[in-house]
Amino acid sequence: MDIKQQIGVNIARIRREQNISQEELAFRSGLHRTYISGVERGVRNPTITVLSEIAAALKVSLSDLVQA
Repeated sequence: MDIKQQIGVNIARIRREQNISQEELAFRSGLHRTYISGVERGVRNPTITVLSEIAAALKVSLSDLVQA
């Protein structure tokens, strides 16, 4: 699994653990829902700034998103 896919899996897992939708995560992070979907599927290549916004919206550390 490449790093984009691993990040996507981690984001989706954390989001589901918090019982929030992609739409809610998009709202909290200021991103579009389809962009969140692309990141979770590993087809988007998010910048460190975007990952930081997602981490803040999920109230986790950036390292939580990139861990293997």
